[in-house]
Amino acid sequence: MTEQTDQIEQHVRREYEAPVVVERRDGPYGEVVLRRRGEVHEIIANGTFLMDTSDGRSERLLVDAALAALPPERKDPAVLIGGLGVGFSLARAAEEPRWGRIAVVEREEAVVDWHRRGPLAAVSGAALADPRTEILRTDLVAYLRTASVTYDALCLDIDNGPDWTVTEDNDGLYSPAGLRACHERLAPGGVLAVWSARPSAVFEDALRDAGFEGVKSEEITVARGVPDVVHLALRAA
Repeated sequence: MTEQTDQIEQHVRREYEAPVVVERRDGPYGEVVLRRRGEVHEIIANGTFLMDTSDGRSERLLVDAALAALPPERKDPAVLIGGLGVGFSLARAAEEPRWGRIAVVEREEAVVDWHRRGPLAAVSGAALADPRTEILRTDLVAYLRTASVTYDALCLDIDNGPDWTVTEDNDGLYSPAGLRACHERLAPGGVLAVWSARPSAVFEDALRDAGFEGVKSEEITVARGVPDVVHLALRAA
């Protein structure tokens, strides 16, 4: 049995398991739900599936690809992760000693609580205890537009991709103004990495129009359907 076949069978079995709601909260951005399906935890926002703890390869790639795109001589690079999700990207960043500062933007208080005191601590507990880690409880789009600090890498995963947003205001991240804000938050030579549940040639064109260079995509094969994608783009040095 190949690894991909095994993943498909596990995915099918999970689909037939009835999900159990661990917690449901209403907040300023709508409803967010933590569910458990067997051993897997899922985050649902406004009725839309966001992510689960079944795999995490593409969320880890988001961080790995960003670091690989930086010059190896860059000392103690700072990374901004948006948002926290199920914690795979944060955990991956904390495993890498090369990162000097790890900031995570997460606007949902419930998600932060599930990591600090809930079942998602199994993924992120060590990373949250890392002295390099800082959790910023704010909206990512607003933060990118108003912050003055810059980062060497932005690793963004707040939707199912540029073409499939969870809330309407998230569209602003992928707009010309939102991409310009990303460009401004990057230090010269910095890298923007954006997770997507499917490829988007239109988004790649938007990155180029916003002044980014070296635009490319890296794919991760999933159990069923089109591959997950990490879009990468560089700010000129």
